[in-house]
Amino acid sequence: MLLVRRSAVGFGGVARWGLRCLCSGDAAGRYRDTVLLPRTDFPMRVNGPNLLEREIQIQQKCGFDQLYTWQREKKAKKEYCLHDGPPYANGDPHVGHALNKILKDIRNRFEVLRGRQVHYVPGWDCHGLPIELKALGDLGTNELSPLQIRQKAREFAERAISRQRAAFQRWGVMADWENCYYTFDGKYEAAQLKVFQEMHNKGLIYQDYKPVFWSPSSRTALAEAELEYNPEHVSRALYITFPLLTLPAKLAAKAGVWGRVSALIWTTQPWTIPANQAVCYMPKVQYSVVKRADNEQLLLVASERINSLASILKTNLESLATFPGTDLEGGVCQHPTIPSKQVPLLPANHVTMTKGTGLVHTAPAHGMEDYGVATHFNLPVECMVDEEGRFTELAGPELQKKSVMTDVISVLQEAGAVVKEEDCVHSYPYDWRTKQPVMIRASKQWFINTASLKDKAKDALQKVRVIPESARSSLLAMLDRRTYWCISRQRSWGVPIPVFYHKETGEPLLNKHSVTHIAKVFSEKGSDSWWTEPVETFLTPEVLQKSKAGAVSEYVRGEDVLDIWFDSGASWAAVLPDPRADSYVEGKDQIGGWFQSSLLTSVAVRNKAPYKALVVHGFAVSERGEKMSKSVGNVIDPDVVINGGKDLSVSPPYGADVLRWWVAESNVFSEVQIGPNTLNAAKDSISKVWLIN
Repeated sequence: MLLVRRSAVGFGGVARWGLRCLCSGDAAGRYRDTVLLPRTDFPMRVNGPNLLEREIQIQQKCGFDQLYTWQREKKAKKEYCLHDGPPYANGDPHVGHALNKILKDIRNRFEVLRGRQVHYVPGWDCHGLPIELKALGDLGTNELSPLQIRQKAREFAERAISRQRAAFQRWGVMADWENCYYTFDGKYEAAQLKVFQEMHNKGLIYQDYKPVFWSPSSRTALAEAELEYNPEHVSRALYITFPLLTLPAKLAAKAGVWGRVSALIWTTQPWTIPANQAVCYMPKVQYSVVKRADNEQLLLVASERINSLASILKTNLESLATFPGTDLEGGVCQHPTIPSKQVPLLPANHVTMTKGTGLVHTAPAHGMEDYGVATHFNLPVECMVDEEGRFTELAGPELQKKSVMTDVISVLQEAGAVVKEEDCVHSYPYDWRTKQPVMIRASKQWFINTASLKDKAKDALQKVRVIPESARSSLLAMLDRRTYWCISRQRSWGVPIPVFYHKETGEPLLNKHSVTHIAKVFSEKGSDSWWTEPVETFLTPEVLQKSKAGAVSEYVRGEDVLDIWFDSGASWAAVLPDPRADSYVEGKDQIGGWFQSSLLTSVAVRNKAPYKALVVHGFAVSERGEKMSKSVGNVIDPDVVINGGKDLSVSPPYGADVLRWWVAESNVFSEVQIGPNTLNAAKDSISKVWLIN
């Protein structure tokens, strides 16, 4: 059953045509012997426990566990390599796994039938915060050493791998189960560090102090691929005044006529106001000084925002003067929470007129575009927020140790800077692991300069077949959005970044000599050696001499680990027998994940994509098209589908054949529905095939 059926007839068209002809009335008997279909001794109907026993007997009798080895030993003119994207080792197998693994298996068996030799090595992504958090449970990281955390995380991952592997094999997946790859294996980690080394040698990996996505709930930096956006996030937005201390030179003559003017800004992140370094304007648009009818307050705003602001503030706004944005050059404002601080008016192209006032508050430590302004105008980048999302002493005694998300508005109100408050519902990034909001926060991290790789990656992608072709635009858009990739994480469970720091200067010691030796140690002893071995094991006299470094006692090892997307993104270097795989087959969420990280690392090192083709499939959803959720109660467990259980509202068990049929007959390039009706239809189809035979 599991060997033939769909894979014997391609992707279902022939089988469905045959069933329509053969299962209509008396035609079945007349044409039964004229259609070429497999002949078996299987009974026509097997249900209940007998079905499961029969499936297991067939798997054992037909040597399913030996099929991969058999086809590898068979002579073939061509090899087909499908590189397995590693599932995450943090839980039980789910229906998304079933969709992905069975789809890959159908393709692999099809290639075997074509006479090709299939290369398919399953793997697992074993590091990262989700595993670390689940492994620790209620234990805090402060209670355990890094080695203790790593031991618990490894044990947790190994248990998850064992459960997932057993399920994949039960589903009939043909693979090299004896030589699976694991990202926590020492030899894999060594191959990964070689990729890191080559990228560092080319100047693509560097350390810098700049704003990154930061998760206070996880206490670590995050990459774009580790975010999920909540479209219904509610922020408390404020309209805040920055009094003009020095009017721009071209407007100074009006000072005696107007009186005190304040620049009005709008922000959904009022906690960033203490870190403000400038107020930005758009040079090419018109600005106005307006007077409020209700209290005669004078405000500087963009001219095209006057009508909207009048409605929001519920008062008429009289325009006293209008002038181009370029006339604002030289203006200086007073900081709203730090009276002694002055901030300039500066031109910037990221200012928009769709919302707000046409003036943008700029905090370089808490915004990517703000950081760009700071770099251009040499502004300070001061982060006033700690790892837990609380203000530091730099924010002043009123805010120190207070949560940035809750405690800053009252300080702004006391300063008399708040003109208007409102709730703003908008899309906001959340930590995909903890499901809590993240922030943008400047910190010293390690980065990959993806901006310099972007054009090469796009060129390489043009030589890749993308199925469906519509997914290509999403891949290109993701590449455009990413100017740099933060690859350092402040956790314990991962591959250590192979860097040492000078105790006095803080200068990093990282070069081809040191990384090559560290990779050799990891290959032999695993990355736990970073904590178990003395520094002398890594900084040998030969390494220090070639590095032109000082004494070993002058250095301390780094504490950060690599982003797990870099882990899995380097799998081509650790697993593939040839430069490129024929196919990568994964869900559409990997457009911004594994597909992209694999492309960037491969292009960086080899100037080519690691794949010849990408197959992008949809997600498994309920029969109503809803995302599966335990809280909604619409989750379909593949184990329940096969073996039966109280969680399924129809007559289980179905066995693995039904699960495989569901995948084979689905349009996998859209969302793939599964539920009682879908499974019963698959069961009926399989019963008809049995009857034909």
